[in-house]
Amino acid sequence: MVQAYILIQTEVGKAAEVAGAIKVITGVTQAEDVTGPYDVIVRAEANNVDELGKLVVAQIQSIEGITRTLTCPIVHI
Repeated sequence: MVQAYILIQTEVGKAAEVAGAIKVITGVTQAEDVTGPYDVIVRAEANNVDELGKLVVAQIQSIEGITRTLTCPIVHI
């Protein structure tokens, strides 16, 4: 299982709407609108890195109002 945090920047005033749309996507375990340089932080999981990439590109990035994403895979050291 691969897990990652996805940091998202949105258009002005769209953070809550984007977070709500992301919460219902399969593989997303958490989605919160936050303050700071990013507007939404998502925790997601997938069976492998390829599936995680497809989740981000095909489902999350296609949501209207998102301007940029940064995917940060979780590592256990």
